[in-house]
Amino acid sequence: MFFLYLLIMDVSAFTIQPEGHMVVPENCQFRGKHFKTSFKVEGEPVVLRCPQVWYWLGASAIPHVNLTWRKNDSVKVVPGKEETRVWVQDGALWILPAMQEDSGTYICTVRNISYCDEMSIELRVFGKTEASLPVLSYPQILTFSTSGSLVCPELSEFTHNKTDMKIHWYKDSVLLDPDNKKFLSVKGMTRLLIHNVSVEDAGYYSCVMIFAHQGMRYNITRNIKLRINKKEEETIPVIISPHQTILTSLGSRLTIPCKVFLGAGTHSTTMLWWMANNTSIDNAYQDGRVTEGQRLEYSENNKNYIEVLLIFDPVIREDLTTDFKCVVHNTLSFQMLHTAVKEVATFSWGIALIPLSLVFFVLGGMWMHRWYKHRTGKACGLTTLKTDHQDFQSYPSKIKEIK
Repeated sequence: MFFLYLLIMDVSAFTIQPEGHMVVPENCQFRGKHFKTSFKVEGEPVVLRCPQVWYWLGASAIPHVNLTWRKNDSVKVVPGKEETRVWVQDGALWILPAMQEDSGTYICTVRNISYCDEMSIELRVFGKTEASLPVLSYPQILTFSTSGSLVCPELSEFTHNKTDMKIHWYKDSVLLDPDNKKFLSVKGMTRLLIHNVSVEDAGYYSCVMIFAHQGMRYNITRNIKLRINKKEEETIPVIISPHQTILTSLGSRLTIPCKVFLGAGTHSTTMLWWMANNTSIDNAYQDGRVTEGQRLEYSENNKNYIEVLLIFDPVIREDLTTDFKCVVHNTLSFQMLHTAVKEVATFSWGIALIPLSLVFFVLGGMWMHRWYKHRTGKACGLTTLKTDHQDFQSYPSKIKEIK
């Protein structure tokens, strides 16, 4: 309530100096041109709000300020009197009725004793011709085979405290039949309800409101270009990755994709994210070591997929005991898939040489055995040969003795 009170008091503090005392401010900070150009129709009321007023309302405390308007090609400020066609009221620039020569750049200046800034806004006033309809139209979208509503935009300046306002709706310049149950316009509302939207409902709509000022009645027209989108059909998503166990090395950079198959279903209504020990990744890793990649949406063979990466930079031992989950959700299903990060077995030459050493040991033993056996056999042969030779030498001696 206190903040609301301050806001009301701050808005009421915007005052317009008398025309005779207005001068073009000096040494003002120029905030630039407002991003949105105002397109209006000739002969209708136009109200421009000071673009940078919201900067001032966002301050913690706003002192008494002066607000003035001027056109870019003029040093004269707009007066704060309704007797003229162009005037300032409650900080807003009013042009009633607007003419094509009113097109141009308007500069709003906000200043107090110690500060001054300016911001410009572009106004373009078109004649009432069909050629200007695409430029003057506000794009809106409804979904096929559903019920939705069109909004008659930018009427807040003219509908304040008016509960009895009546808006007339047209489609392709033809007044909609109030007895047509497909379209419903309620008194006091700025919306047109459309039941069971069809492709034929696409096109240009116009909403017209009567505005009375000083005994004069003016039309306020807003044009809408309605586009019909196909009804987005949901399917039950299927998580096709990751695997339950991901092998990696400590200190390495790791990327784990969570890939979800949607078939012919829509991307937009399906949410996909990662969790770590029942906590979101952002909360679990505020240091940014583990992050989620951008959501990817793509099609393969006319089938839709979505994918979100889990990125480790780097992997540490703590990750080996963390429960990571890929979670997917839409209106038809809620699923999750657990995955764990495990350290891959490292290669050790010492361990690998143990069986190799055993092989060499066995082969060496076999070779030694054969060598020893061969050497033993050779020694036995030499001994036998020597014995026979001695017998052969003694034999002739015995013969001689017989002689």
